[in-house]
Amino acid sequence: MTHIDSALLARFAAIVGDRNALTRADDIAPHLVELRGLYKGESPLVLRPANAGEVSAILKLASETGTAIVPQGGNTGLTGGQTPRAGRSEIVVSLTRLNRIRDVDCIGNTMVVEAGVVLQRAQQAARDAGRLFPLSLGSEGSCQIGGNLSSNAGGTAVLAYGNSRQLCLGLEVVLPTGEIWDGLRRLKKDNTGYDLRDLFIGAEGTLGIITAAVLKLFAIPKGHETIFVGVDSPEAALELFGIAQDLCGSSLTGFELIPRIGIEFTARHIEGVRDPMAAAHPWYALVDISSGQSAEAARTLMEELFIAADARGLVRDAVAGETEAQRQSFWTLRESMSWAQKPEGGSIKHDVSVPVARVPAFLAEADAAVLKAIPGARIVAFGHMGDGNIHYNISQPLGADTKAFLARWSEINRIVHDIVLKGNGSISAEHGIGQLKRDELAQIRQPIEIDLMHRVKRAFDPAGILNPGKVLTEN
Repeated sequence: MTHIDSALLARFAAIVGDRNALTRADDIAPHLVELRGLYKGESPLVLRPANAGEVSAILKLASETGTAIVPQGGNTGLTGGQTPRAGRSEIVVSLTRLNRIRDVDCIGNTMVVEAGVVLQRAQQAARDAGRLFPLSLGSEGSCQIGGNLSSNAGGTAVLAYGNSRQLCLGLEVVLPTGEIWDGLRRLKKDNTGYDLRDLFIGAEGTLGIITAAVLKLFAIPKGHETIFVGVDSPEAALELFGIAQDLCGSSLTGFELIPRIGIEFTARHIEGVRDPMAAAHPWYALVDISSGQSAEAARTLMEELFIAADARGLVRDAVAGETEAQRQSFWTLRESMSWAQKPEGGSIKHDVSVPVARVPAFLAEADAAVLKAIPGARIVAFGHMGDGNIHYNISQPLGADTKAFLARWSEINRIVHDIVLKGNGSISAEHGIGQLKRDELAQIRQPIEIDLMHRVKRAFDPAGILNPGKVLTEN
């Protein structure tokens, strides 16, 4: 690792105080590894600032001295965007201590939170005020709002409420130069020039460090129904989705596609999870219906959906969540699916999106191509069918060598991503680019798009110190 002078490290540490400047290897270690273990970096120092002022002082010193800074939230990202690189002198700035909920406004339906607030805590603060903050992820117990916004996190409620970008009205951001932009506006209408907020959301900490945000809140639904439906195929699930859209409109708040193998893996490996149905089915749809009117209205929509789908022969079986605990158990099964693959050996994963109507065709073509390349591969394709985002994960064949299987990651990525791009899809639906897809991004986007991105990066970060080597290749 290239060296940072000890005197300079001491200057950085002085900004936050010795207690919040981690230098011991054991203390630094948790900040160096990406959640799936794909990336492991190095860093001489982890700083834990308490406020935007301390973040500002860190970045000002970094720009003056050419010191690379890697912002980090809950460290739950899956593309290495939050991980320092090996062989580099990169200081990690953890936002964990910026954890205040500054304000909840029930009339304006907004909440101002700092970047280090854990998503689950933001959800609870909204509920305590009689409101809903709908962003929901499998990692919500540890991921942080700043990271959610920096990666434009999606989750299971995008169909009704949108990505993180749609759930944010304003930001407070520290620029790489140390300047602080106070954009904590609560306005739903503001056409005064360029929308700077949207530049930072999804930028993965390469243009500035988000230190606080204004989040949108919503009324808590008065009625809520969750149904687990067994179907024959993705085509049947797509037809069911069309019926649900027509019948439920904006009351359709979730529609997930789940394969049989995903049920088997999750029931086998995740404690407390069980198969919700007595008989096995090839595919399943997890359908969420919410009503702002009443519990009876939500139940009526669910019953009408089941009757209409059954009349077309789409439903093999269905189970409705009769209690909140049962409804939650359905979602726990869905949200645990990715982690349930780990005990099955190596897994090559994809976070892709295609136009919703193309989901069945994509799955058929990708399955055929992957199985031709790796006979016996166990394909666990699941996700947010309602918005076309499929987590196309591939577990190694039974008895295969894990190391040899994972060595084919790039080859299999290319096969799957070529099919995605041919169908006008995206190779990153909600997990971001980070290090994992950085080089591929440079190959698939138009040269003018990549050039514009580099121009924006240079304008905001002329010294090139903020999260270098992430999203964009370095010039």
